[in-house]
Amino acid sequence: MTDTTRRTMMLGAGGAGLAAFLTACASYGTPTTDASAAPEDEPADEASSAAPKKKSAKKALADASDIEVGGGKVFEAQKIVVTQPVEGDFKAFSAVCTHAGCTVATVQNKTINCPCHGSKFSIEDGSVTDGPAPEPLKEKKITVDGGKIRLA
Repeated sequence: MTDTTRRTMMLGAGGAGLAAFLTACASYGTPTTDASAAPEDEPADEASSAAPKKKSAKKALADASDIEVGGGKVFEAQKIVVTQPVEGDFKAFSAVCTHAGCTVATVQNKTINCPCHGSKFSIEDGSVTDGPAPEPLKEKKITVDGGKIRLA
């Protein structure tokens, strides 16, 4: 009878350990930040959810004069790169390289440059001009009003 009790205890402890392990692994591989989760977690009060959107819409990324013609600027905190291929024509792209997920670092010689593996992207349309990046940078919508550049 002692063997049966010992065996039962071992199986019970092993089962509990397996359950804990599987529970811990259940969230493995999910993003730690999910922009789509934020609105669901906030209260349904429309006034409180509308206020932050208005504040973010008012804050400008930069003055249009800060972006040189034929160049651009990386906004690391927002993961956005803004370019001005020709005078008065502003473009915005994701600053996350499509090769390994590094943040692009510079805009020089009419290309957006990733420091990790040397990928280069066009300031005109975000297309790959030099690999190993497999895809172009995703275009982002911006507005230019009153000399201020804002995310749309």
